Amino acid sequence: MKRFHRAWIYGLGMLVLALGLTLNTKTGLGVSPILSVAYSSSQIWGFNFGDTTFILYCVFVAGELIIRGKDRQWYDLLQLHLSLVFSRVLNFFDRWIGYDPSVHSLGSNLGMLVLAIIVTGLGVSMTVNMRLIPNPGDGIVQALADRMGRDQGFAKNIFDIGCVLATIVLCLATKGSLIGIGIGTIGAMIGVGRAIAVVNYFFKNRMCLAAGMA
Repeated sequence: MKRFHRAWIYGLGMLVLALGLTLNTKTGLGVSPILSVAYSSSQIWGFNFGDTTFILYCVFVAGELIIRGKDRQWYDLLQLHLSLVFSRVLNFFDRWIGYDPSVHSLGSNLGMLVLAIIVTGLGVSMTVNMRLIPNPGDGIVQALADRMGRDQGFAKNIFDIGCVLATIVLCLATKGSLIGIGIGTIGAMIGVGRAIAVVNYFFKNRMCLAAGMA
């Protein structure tokens, strides 16, 4: 029964996380750092956003296995299956949410950005706290944190900066202008971590109790 509860909270958290990331792309203010490479690639070459996200996550999993070295485990490969499902959910939300930032005011788009950051933070908190299969983005960040001997927050900041820099280089090399990078990207870099901290402060214990993990 405990596993059942954990699985439900984890699955719901994945849906919430996918929703938050999708909302971030819909603001027109810039996508989340961790998906910036996938989003810009989809815009530059006309690929499906979910497909480019799946490819990016496969790269993350490969990077995680390399970073962990002899400490890697076979079940780390389950992140590939998770990535495939998660990318399909991103496609679903992308088609389902018809928000067009060009017909809304800056205030409305900023409000959508705040909502996206809060929802993303909630989704990350729900999935990570259940201690099941990590999202590939969270998995590689934890691997980096372990390798550097630093906390996950520091590794997250470093990884996000790396993703944004890679996106900038890709966009300038192919289009000569930035795609998907904006105030929303910076807001996500700063805000998602704070949203996770707030959610954990008020709800982590209740979440773990509901999952039978206390």
